[in-house]
Parts: sequence; C-alpha cells; structure tokens
Amino acid sequence: MALSTPDAAAYTSSVEWTSVTDGVDINANAWTDEARELFPDELVSIIASIHRSMESDRQDLLEARADRQAAFDAGERPGFLSDDEHPEARGDWQVAPLPDDLLQRRVEITGPVNNAKMVINMLSRNDDGEMADAAMLDFEDSMKPAWDNVLAGLRNVKEAADGTLTYSRPAAKGRPAKDYSLDPADMPLLMVRIRGLHLDESNLRVDGTPVSGALLDLAAVAYHTARTLIDEGKTPKYYVPKVEHYLEARWFNRLFEAVQDALNIPRTTFKATFLIETLTAAFQMEEILYEYRDHAAGLNGGRWDKIFSDIKVLKEHDDRVLADRNWINIQRPWMEMYVKQLIRVCHKHNAFGMGGMAPQTPGKTEELREKQVAGVVADKEFEASIGHDGCWVSHPYFIGPAMQPFKEKLAADGKKNQRDVIPDIPAQPDLLPKGGVGPKTLEGIRVNVRVSIGYMKGWNSDIGAVAWDNRMEDLATFEISRAQIWQWLRHGVTLDDGTAVTKDLIARIFNEELEKIEDEAREFFATYGDEAVKTHVKRFRKAAEDAERIFTEDEMRPFLACKSELYGVDDHKQFLLKHSGC
Repeated sequence: MALSTPDAAAYTSSVEWTSVTDGVDINANAWTDEARELFPDELVSIIASIHRSMESDRQDLLEARADRQAAFDAGERPGFLSDDEHPEARGDWQVAPLPDDLLQRRVEITGPVNNAKMVINMLSRNDDGEMADAAMLDFEDSMKPAWDNVLAGLRNVKEAADGTLTYSRPAAKGRPAKDYSLDPADMPLLMVRIRGLHLDESNLRVDGTPVSGALLDLAAVAYHTARTLIDEGKTPKYYVPKVEHYLEARWFNRLFEAVQDALNIPRTTFKATFLIETLTAAFQMEEILYEYRDHAAGLNGGRWDKIFSDIKVLKEHDDRVLADRNWINIQRPWMEMYVKQLIRVCHKHNAFGMGGMAPQTPGKTEELREKQVAGVVADKEFEASIGHDGCWVSHPYFIGPAMQPFKEKLAADGKKNQRDVIPDIPAQPDLLPKGGVGPKTLEGIRVNVRVSIGYMKGWNSDIGAVAWDNRMEDLATFEISRAQIWQWLRHGVTLDDGTAVTKDLIARIFNEELEKIEDEAREFFATYGDEAVKTHVKRFRKAAEDAERIFTEDEMRPFLACKSELYGVDDHKQFLLKHSGC
C-alpha cells in the first residue's frame, strides 16, 4: 500500500483482529503469550466498560482542543478564566489529606518504564549511596508507545511493586556480566506516568474504536499493582501529563474513580500529580487542581513541554516568535511567573508544587562532570529558594547534587516540604511568552537539528529517550526543536547575523550536522565492526530524512504522534511519521 495515502483506516482494515471478548478485539500480532498473561479477561472487561462510559467525552475534549487552537491561530490569546467561570475553584478549600509516604518528595527520578535496568537503578541507591525520594516510571515522553514497550513496562512495574524485578546484563566487549535486582526494604516511592489524553492505543479496540492509552495504562498498572502496594502500606501514585483544560482534569478524576470502583478500592486511595506543561493549563492551575482535589498530590512544572506548548499555541502570532530554545530557561519572566504561580496555587490548597527536570547525563571527563554538577545545583538552589517542594532528575548520578539544596533549605526550617511558602506575585501574573527578545542564531538551529537526528534515530528503533550530547533527550525536546524551526520558517525569521531562515537553509544544516554525526558514529562503532558502522550510519541518515520532513511540514502537527503503531505492520510506522495520526 502506498504511504502517501492519508487513509489510516486502510491499515486497520488490513490487520487481522482477534476477538478477546464481546465487542473487544486486539491486533492478532499483538496477542502474544505475554499479552494474554498481562491482559486477563477481567482486566479486558474493565477496560472495555470504562471505555464505553468515557470515550465519547474524551473525543469531545479532543475536539474542544482543536477548536481552541483554531481560535488561537485566528488571533486569540489564552488567559485566565472570567470571574464567573468556575468560581468555586478559587475559594478556600484543601486537597484531601496526603498519606505519609507522599510528604517528602525532594528529588524524583524519572525514566522509561520498559527498560528493566533503568527501572531498577531508579528504585535503588546510586554508587554514592544516594536514593531519590520517589521514582516515576514513565509510559509517556520517555517511552515510545510501541506494543512491546507497553508490555515490558507493565511487566516491569508489576515486578517492581512486588520487589522481584531483576535484570542480567550479558558480558560484551571486555565488559563483565552484571546482575541487577531490587532491595524491597530500601526503595523510594513508586509512581507511574500514564499516557496523555490525546494518545490512542491502536492495538486494542472496543466496538471498533481504539482505546485511550491513558485508560489502558492506568487500568492495567492498577490491576497488577494497586492491591500489592496497599497491602504493603504504600500509596498507588500516578502522574498525568499534558492536560490543557480543567474539564480534562475532571475527565481524569472520573477515570481514577472508575478504575478504583472496578477494583473495589475505596475512592481517594489513588493519588496523582498533574503536569502543568501546556500554556492553556498554566492559566487554569487552580481549576485543574480543584477538579481532582480528592486524588491530588500536587502539580509539577514540566518546563520542556511547556516551552513546546508556548510555541505551538501561539505559532501564528508573529509577535510571539521565541528565541533559541537553550536561551529559554526558568529565569525568563514568563517562565518564572509560571512556576511561582504553580507553587502558590498548590501551597494555598495544601498540595505539592514540584519543580523541573535536570536532564544531564554524566560527562566523560571530570571537568565536564564538575560543570554539570554546578549547573544542577544552581538550578535546584533557585527552585528551592522560590518554594518548590522537590524536583526531577533523569540520571542517578545527579540525585545527590539535586537533593542538597532542598536538604539544606528544609533542614534550616525543620520541615519535610515547603507547603507553607506562598510566593508573593500578582493575582494574575503575566504568563504569556515574550517574542522579540533573546538571540536567534545559526547555532540555535544546529542544536535543534542535531537533537532531532539523535532522537529520531532512537524513535525509529522504538526507543523513547536517548542519551545525547551529555543530556537525556526525550520526546519533549524533539517537540521543542521541530516546533521552533517550524515557527521560524512560518514567520520568515532573520537570524541575528542577517541570515534568512528558509527551507534551503534548514536542508543545508541537516546535511552538515548529519555529516558530523556520521563521523562520530564511524569512530564510536569502529570497534564493533564494519557492519555495525554501516547499520548505524544508515539509521542516522533515515532519522535525518524523517526529522527534516517533519520540521518543514506545511502544517505543524500537534504532536509527533497521536496513535501508537500497529504491532507487526511494518509500514504503519512510516505512515504515522508522515501523517502523525492526529
């Protein structure tokens, strides 16, 4: 079948579907022995029942997103709600009391749930004996939602909750074999981030319609782990990404209730932190927190996705074209106001206001590692100083440096968290990103292009997070990179040195950066043999081709993908890359 067709239905009609129960079918390729074990009849029935009661509302919410974006494209700007819309959210209320194991979250480490070794490392002490307060096992931005990854993720989180997860690394290239395991008596709080509202799980259908990835993740994870955690005196805890409106938070709160009811677990047992990582959500933090107040642990400032959303929401506004992405840090006025507003809203209602990510991976030299540590410490000192209760890291090496500023701040006040800190900011701070300030440079384009090639190579191999140039790059940084270049092309930006941003320029930069990456790959993989070199060079070339096409699309897709790939249908991967599935 030709990939140029936008008719995605042709793919699903060519797939062999296996009936699991009445009205529920699964891609026959995906119905493996492991899938059958992880999705017993009872769980499938739970997913089907909740889908039937909630999917229509999810589609209405996604349609409302599209309508809002159309209004923004026509010139409207997001802002705070009027005084007469949802006034109860701005009253004097408190989230439900938090359990003891959620009262200290100074450092949370995050990573893909499908990688057993990384899950074990996140839930263990690092080489310096430091352990995070919590570990967020991720089905979203750092995990590509390929079916094998979903199954591996469910298996890993189930065994992590049991304390039985192990991994054996075979010996290779002079490196000895190594076994990894958990210490169930010495583990941080286990949390799971489910997929966002927009993501379909294509491999499982109810009444002919793909199920929500968020529903599948929450129901399956809770089915396999909630009772285990509760019996151990632990709280089933979740992260919810990319919410855009308080009505979406209401939908997720209904989802928590439905899953708890189906599992005969008392409502309010589950706790969740919502990521405020979209521009529209930044203006509705209080309303969003109110909607899931009985399940609320807090909000998190997802700064990377927030930058992507800033660009996407205002992509047609020529006065809001942003500068180089590396220039947009948390100290930029609109970014600082956004996180201070988050802290104020959370602490006003006795919830946690969590800070952002330290994305560094350890450099190869002591000098570079010292520089990285200094950067992490400075970032976390700022977050602790303004009232955040904790932060994220992406690598165990940086747990200690990220932890220290919060330890010092909390020890000085004799507290476990900073929920008593209320930032002094205007009632309705200016949260709109600022155009016309900051650098726009050729180097900024090169950074975006280079990141996109490295990330897309991983994505094409079903990897959702890649260590690249001493940082852990996940989907959010790819989204920023491609959105920024699209916006610069759209508005015909002229760089600070007078260079016009055109598709020809972007093509040239892709070619130049690809040449550098190919040279690096030849050097890195030389010891693995000629075939390995050829394979990886070929993959980088394909990644560059795919990324450049996405960067220069006439219409900017809302997300890299809104559907998972159909397992075992090889050309569906490329179909979604071309058409996004949104």
